[in-house]
Amino acid sequence: MTEFSTSDDRPVRVLLADDEELIRHAVGMILRHADGIEVVGEAVNGEDAVRVAAETRPDVALVDIRMPVLDGLATIERLLLLQPRPRVVMLTTFGDEENVTQALRAGATGFLLKDEGPQELIRAVRAAAVGDAVLSPGVTGAVIERMLNSGAGTPGAEKASDADTDRRLASLTGRERDVLALLAQGLANLEIGRQLGIGVGTVKTHVSAILEKTDTDSRVQAAILAYRVGLLS
Repeated sequence: MTEFSTSDDRPVRVLLADDEELIRHAVGMILRHADGIEVVGEAVNGEDAVRVAAETRPDVALVDIRMPVLDGLATIERLLLLQPRPRVVMLTTFGDEENVTQALRAGATGFLLKDEGPQELIRAVRAAAVGDAVLSPGVTGAVIERMLNSGAGTPGAEKASDADTDRRLASLTGRERDVLALLAQGLANLEIGRQLGIGVGTVKTHVSAILEKTDTDSRVQAAILAYRVGLLS
C-alpha cells in the first residue's frame, strides 16, 4: 500500500468525537492501521472535542452529529474558531439529512455514514486532509434533494429559474460536465481522476473552473445544480 501523508510529509492527524465507545473503537482501529494516518485524540462529547482539538491540533476531526453536552452543530462552530482550523467531517446515519444540511452550511467539509466500510472511511479522512469535500455516496442524493426542496444551497436558489440554471451550466466544457456529474455522486478528486483517466491536479483545476463558472462556492452547491439540470437523476 502506498503511504499517504500531508503535504509537509507528516501523517494526517485525526480526532475522533463520538459518545458511543463502540464507534470510537471501531473507527480508531481502522484508522490506526492505515498508512499515513495518526489518531491523536478521542472525545466523548462536543465540549470534550473542542478541548482535545485545541490540545492536539488535528488536521481532521470526525464528529458525531448527535452528542451530549454540546451537539455536533455547535461543535463545528467552536472547532472552526481554532487555529489551525481542522477539517470537520460529520459522522451521520441515514435519518440525519436535515442535520447534515445544517452542518454543511455551518462549515463542515462533508459527511460520512457511520456504517461505511474501512476503505471509504480511510478515503474520507485522506480527502478531507487535502481540502477535498467528503460526501458519502449513500446519503448525498437525499441531502441534496432536501437542500434543493428547501430552496437553499445555491446563491439565490429560492429565485433560480430553469433558464438561470441552464445559463450557469452552459459555459462548462464537456470534460467539466463529466467532472461535475461524478462530483455530484460524492466522489473525491482521486476517484474522479481514475474514472476519467486524468490526474488529480487536472481534476482540481476542473473543479475550480466549475465553481467559478457556475457561481457556486462549494461542491455541494455545484452538485445541486447538477441535479437541477439533469446530469444526475
